[in-house]
Amino acid sequence: MIRISLVIPTHNRSAQLIAALESVVRQTLPPAAWECVVVDNRSTDDTQQRFARFAAAHPGFDLRLVYEPQAGVSYARNRGIAEARASVVACIDDDERIDADFLAAYADFFDAHPETAVAGGPIIAQYVSGRPAWLSKYTEMPIANPMDFGLRVRPFPRGRVPGGGNMAFRRAVALQYGCFDPSLGRVGRQLIGGEENDFFERLLRGGQTIWYVPGAVMRHIIPPEKLTEAYFRRLCYNVGVSQRVRAHIHHRMLKTRILELAKWVATLLLALTMPPRKSLWLVRMRREISRGLFEGGGLRIKN
Repeated sequence: MIRISLVIPTHNRSAQLIAALESVVRQTLPPAAWECVVVDNRSTDDTQQRFARFAAAHPGFDLRLVYEPQAGVSYARNRGIAEARASVVACIDDDERIDADFLAAYADFFDAHPETAVAGGPIIAQYVSGRPAWLSKYTEMPIANPMDFGLRVRPFPRGRVPGGGNMAFRRAVALQYGCFDPSLGRVGRQLIGGEENDFFERLLRGGQTIWYVPGAVMRHIIPPEKLTEAYFRRLCYNVGVSQRVRAHIHHRMLKTRILELAKWVATLLLALTMPPRKSLWLVRMRREISRGLFEGGGLRIKN
């Protein structure tokens, strides 16, 4: 019996996908208890060919590739949820690695807690070229979104939700709440996000509790090109854009703007306590988020 379906959306990153799949086939959960659904989101590289070769080299595993023609990670995740055959679905991204007990931790958690609907696990950032000196725990958030809330199962801390690259939920509940909003989420090289925050916000409003599962460890691989000033500015700008889209969806634009001004006060106070280089990047982050929020370029609002 399939206890859990793992969904991996991918777009033109065949090498990263294969590296992620190498960690998938090392799971301690018996292969008969899980499946992996890779969603090819309009890739134009050799994703399909490389996946076919990998699957042929691992015939003992239930690895499937489906094609999603509508561009966007939200469309891809929703397609993966629709294709999943298990009652529990876990999601990771194609630039990540999962520890060997990842699927077993989630499957065991949901089996032991039939009343629960959604969970997330630790996210460990791994920097290919080393952790940069300018990085603080604040500027690391938009880049890697690390999470470590201890060694015991517990509700997620207030104000935090799982990262999109490490989340699991009951399929029926995701369908009940409408899955991921395609107005949000990355499309190709665009960096607009926020689809996970929006999804979890709807779940929380519906009375669900998000649980932290410490055994479901994911490692987020951060290459050097994601640590340049240009990429960081673009990423933070699009964090602001995604906040603007969500504020529009939930009719709270004024509240969101006032909160951003309050964050500026906190940012400047924090900057005074940090080394100059780290404080510079912190202010840079806040400035770009504010630009995206107040200027609002690149909106994708559904009618």
